[in-house]
Parts: sequence; C-alpha cells; structure tokens
Amino acid sequence: MKFKIALIGAGNVAWHLAPALEDAGHIITEVYARTMKSAETITGRVYAGEAKDELDFSASEAEIFILAVKDSAIMGVADQIILPEDSILVHTSGSVGLDMLNYSSASYTGIFYPLQSFTKGRKIEFDEVPFLLESDDEETLQKLKKLAKSLSPLIYTVRSKDRKAMHIAAVFASNFSNHMIRIAEEVMHRQGLDFEMLKPLIIETISKSLQLGAKAAQTGPAIREDYETLEDHHRFLNYNESIAEIYRLISQDIIDS
Repeated sequence: MKFKIALIGAGNVAWHLAPALEDAGHIITEVYARTMKSAETITGRVYAGEAKDELDFSASEAEIFILAVKDSAIMGVADQIILPEDSILVHTSGSVGLDMLNYSSASYTGIFYPLQSFTKGRKIEFDEVPFLLESDDEETLQKLKKLAKSLSPLIYTVRSKDRKAMHIAAVFASNFSNHMIRIAEEVMHRQGLDFEMLKPLIIETISKSLQLGAKAAQTGPAIREDYETLEDHHRFLNYNESIAEIYRLISQDIIDS
C-alpha cells in the first residue's frame, strides 16, 4: 500500500524521512515549515511536494500527516493545523504522549517514532531503524504498520508510557554517551593531544558493551575501586568544575552499581 503523505516540520527527522518515504513509493504532497525557505530544503530532496508556510491543509490530498517538529511545538501545531476529513495525524516524538494530538482536528491519531539519531547530511540506513508505533484506532495502527514496514522490518507497537522509558534510555545510550566523547575531545585538545588516538578505544568499548553487556564490559579505575587514581583524575579536572563533578558522580555510580 502506498500513501500520500504531508510532512509538518523541516528539521533533522523530516530531512531524512521525506526522501526515504518517496524512495519507498509513497508520495510527498506538501511540506510545512515556519518559513518557505526551510520548507524548500525538504521539498528540494523529493521529486514533488509543495512547500507551505501556513497550516491550512483542508484541500490536501494527503491521507497521513506527519508532525516532525520539536516536542514543545507538537501541541501548538496540532491545535492550529486544519486537516481534511478522515485524515491521520501522527507525531515522531519519543517522549510526547499520544494524547497531545487530541487537540487537533484529525479524524485519527497515532505515533510514528523512528528510534534513531538523525543529523542532516549523514546517511541513515532506514532498514536498520526501529519504528515504534501507537494508535487507539486499530485500522489506523495497521496503516502505520504498513507505512513503517515499507521503510524497515523493525516494527514495534509501544504505548506512550513505555515509549517514554525507551526515550529516556536512548538519551543515556546516545546523547549522554556522545557528550562524554565531546568531553574526552576537550580534555585531549586542552593538552594538545590528537583525539584520533582515542577512536580505537571508543569503537572497542561500544562493540564490547553490545556483545557482552554493559555491566560485564565495564573497566577502569571506578570498577576497580582505585580511589587513588580517581582522586588524581579529579584534581586534574579541577580546571573545569562541571567536568570534575561529572567525573565524580559517574565514578561513584559505577562503584555503587
């Protein structure tokens, strides 16, 4: 089954999702953003699709409307958007509940959450992306499953409260681990050292963690309870109190776990 789809938003998710949906045989009818220039950055990536800077979709031929906006904007956009009859409105957020779409004029609502980190300009293999779906309407859920299966075999039905837990876990696994790497870069560069030296360690750490399990893969001074080294590291990091405190808190949590 092929769908006509409108995208609302021009951020990282929409940038990746629009061409992926088109490549899967669906039709992108419109793309909305607050400015035409932003909308055109997405329509420029697909064969067809009208750029829009207003939320009146009453004349749209789309059946599914995908809200790919920041979490804090979902309720406001859902409240303002004007949709045709029998339309399906979904959002792509990991942490916002399905009930936030109750403010909309949509006939049916759902969740279409791709569990992945998206950055413009970096290629994503969608057949490796899990899609977490939800709807209170069974027919709508089946349509979302067909849409998701056109992109990936990794399809899961997950309720809002469980999806929030998964999103929190994803923040720890992705966002926080990436921030730790950024801090490592800062420490290396402050000493005039080449960050490239750390890359094999980072790759092996992630690989080992996924293979053995994170608890079994843990190494370092904290798991050994090497307090002398921990104190020495903490003193070294006193040039930045925030980083020193992060080091102390995470080390203590490793010890306690």
